[in-house]
Amino acid sequence: MSLARLVQRRLIIVTGKGGVGKTTITAALARHFATSGFRTLAAEIVPSVETPSQLATALGSKRPTEEPMSIEPNLSVVLVTPTSGHHRFLQDSLPLKLLADTAMRSQALKKFLSAAPGFSDMGVMYRMLDLMKRLHPAGGLAYEIVLLDSPATGHALALAQIPQFLLRVIPGGPIRRVAEEGLQVLTDARTTGTVIVTLPETLPVTEALELHAGLGKHGLPVSAIVVNRVPADPFTKEERGAVNALLATNEQHVFGAREVRRIERAEAALHLLSERAPAASVVLPEVEGTGSAATERLRAALAATEQRPEQREPAPEP
Repeated sequence: MSLARLVQRRLIIVTGKGGVGKTTITAALARHFATSGFRTLAAEIVPSVETPSQLATALGSKRPTEEPMSIEPNLSVVLVTPTSGHHRFLQDSLPLKLLADTAMRSQALKKFLSAAPGFSDMGVMYRMLDLMKRLHPAGGLAYEIVLLDSPATGHALALAQIPQFLLRVIPGGPIRRVAEEGLQVLTDARTTGTVIVTLPETLPVTEALELHAGLGKHGLPVSAIVVNRVPADPFTKEERGAVNALLATNEQHVFGAREVRRIERAEAALHLLSERAPAASVVLPEVEGTGSAATERLRAALAATEQRPEQREPAPEP
């Protein structure tokens, strides 16, 4: 399967456990879409503006702020915090902007919004919806594609559950309207797609499959399970047979034995994924370097295997 079909989505949520290269893939996809001509926003979910930005490292850019900042042609970055979403919600809900600014200066209100069940994730969701609806000065949407770098596996599940939770506990009013809008956007497979990033090992792939099932249970569409950092197999079938015979006699003294076993584990993990989710699996090669260098190499790998569709399927605005 190719990641090209994700170009058809307005919102792409990238999730996965720490250390799997999730942010690098978010950055590579963002740069790929931007260079393909789409106005793209790469958004990083962080608890506060003081949190170090991994997305900035991956893109080699200045540190993002809570307002979108253009860093390359067609590419902008932004930090999404619960506070920024709460502030925007109050601006839209209260009759005067000044009231919203005054309310957000209240430490008591900030603590309540951070601690109340579901309200932190509601802030993230509202900010996400707000950014998706922004208009471009020349007309149309400001951002044709929004990539959301989710901080952890559990957060993606929380984001999927929060609209349903709010609809159960809030009978009406502006918060319920936000929940209804969020549920519509998150569960619309034409608008939203989730990318689960994992590593070529059996346990991480199994966990990715479990997350796939969990997100599906709550109606959040999964577009792809991306297996990142897959090692290249340099051997022909005959060469592999000779290597295995050599390993069987004296593995601990064979130079490169560890790498051969890593390739075998990757093959076993990919076989498991092909059996359990054959239509959703994508393999990305291992690339050298770190930070923006790794991002650019991964972007080049994506560009080599994907082509932009001649005609883009229209997606409804949230």
